Amino acid sequence: MTRSHMTMTYLTLDGVTCVLPDGRTLFSDLSESFDDRHTGLVGGNGVGKSVLARILAGRQEPVRGRCVRAASVHYLAQRVADDPDESVATLAGAGDMIAALERIEAGSTDQCDFDAVGDRWTVREQLRDALDAEGLAHVDARGPTHALSGGEAMRVALLGARLHAADYLILDEPSNHLDHEGRLALMQWLRGWQGGLLVVSHDRQLLGPMERIVELSSRGLRSYGGDYAFYEQVRREERQAAERALDARKTERKRGEQALREQQERQAQRQARGQRDASRANQAPILLGGRKSRSEGSAGKLKRQQEITRDTLSQRVAEAARQVESEAPLSVLAPNATHVARRRVALLERVELPFVRGAAGTADLVLMGGQRVGVVGSNGSGKSTLLQVLAGRVAPRGGHVDVPVPVAWLDQRLSTLDACRPVIDHMREANPAAAEDALRLRLALLGLDADKVAVPAAQLSGGERLKAALALALVADPPPQLLLLDEPGNHLDLASLEALETMLQQYEGSLVVVSHDEIFLDRLRLTDRLSPTPAGWRMTPW
Repeated sequence: MTRSHMTMTYLTLDGVTCVLPDGRTLFSDLSESFDDRHTGLVGGNGVGKSVLARILAGRQEPVRGRCVRAASVHYLAQRVADDPDESVATLAGAGDMIAALERIEAGSTDQCDFDAVGDRWTVREQLRDALDAEGLAHVDARGPTHALSGGEAMRVALLGARLHAADYLILDEPSNHLDHEGRLALMQWLRGWQGGLLVVSHDRQLLGPMERIVELSSRGLRSYGGDYAFYEQVRREERQAAERALDARKTERKRGEQALREQQERQAQRQARGQRDASRANQAPILLGGRKSRSEGSAGKLKRQQEITRDTLSQRVAEAARQVESEAPLSVLAPNATHVARRRVALLERVELPFVRGAAGTADLVLMGGQRVGVVGSNGSGKSTLLQVLAGRVAPRGGHVDVPVPVAWLDQRLSTLDACRPVIDHMREANPAAAEDALRLRLALLGLDADKVAVPAAQLSGGERLKAALALALVADPPPQLLLLDEPGNHLDLASLEALETMLQQYEGSLVVVSHDEIFLDRLRLTDRLSPTPAGWRMTPW
């Protein structure tokens, strides 16, 4: 559907600065306008995208500067069901209106209740119809959100965004917890949205149709006047240009140092020639002393000039190197798994999966060395339970399980991390024989510096915790020959996601990965697709 552009500015940032409670500046002096173009906000984990989204939505005030809103804004937070006792209606943004309506029906004449309802006298019926249309007919609008799955909670919150009569939508990671069908439905709805839109996301499929990409980094806020493919192209060209500039600066320094050496050699030759001439000439000692002083002074001046030139050349190289570092993607070191092509790494025989109903509740599966399997299917179909059984974390209700190789398992809740312990302690425990420097290098390559690895895991952001759990899974001794990953892309920023893709492409062991991210799965060089069907679990070529 083609959207009609009004070229209207909805939100304006004017010198906005945010300082964290510990005194650190998260971002400063941000100025940008957001109009009717559908815009994707991207950036590394921890740079402040969610904070900026809250400031734009009026949910948080900046320390300095201001945000001017010329339209009504509906905001959807990343964690949509933080309060488990919150009602479904409240999650959908209709709780206050329905409560006010019920008070009016009970006899209230309070003007505040009438203001809350406005002209939405049929809000209960609208919410009920919307839940039914969304395939959530079983959901009680008055019930608590803790009865919902993560995917259902996100769908209810998105439903509220549809019902809200706002001019501008701000959605923070709206595709989190949605299955493939849910993501497609979200994208279709957003394509038809005629108002302003800002989507904070790492979901490349969701970002693809955006009309503009804005990137938040330590250098500020930068707008790219095109879709996500254009953004990727520009960033790739900038990275290549930064690398070329670094090579040029290194060559410049090499030539400069060579010129300085030649200059120094010529100066030394002149000094030696002058000393020879002076020794042969019949000159008074005072004249000889004066000539020597002038020569030494000239040599000292030349040395100082050369030191300044060397410093300047080195500074140029250092600046170019910093630019390359800022453009370079993160790295993930793959474990050294032994690749045995036909060795069996897992066997499930008539295994009855707990908590799973229907045909998908029973699984027969054989996994061989080097086999790379993508597990796909709707939420609640048993994908995570299947991985837990393979990992030995959950006992089956029946059947035979045999996994004779070392396994690394990464679940959605990151349960391998103790929230009270520092990441580096987890790493030492997983591989006691590894050198401390090697363990810290793995974490640093994931963007976790010395300060981050020394604090309890609970103090890390969601993306940082996922990186730590990934590093923990990959550093184990003996190295894993079977990797089990349950939605590993959740909460990872784009650079980290690309690094993970590169690592998994290089990994030679067996891989089973659950994901709803089709772009991510397509880049992993998978061999097979495993999905639940009415006839049970089915393996087909990828």
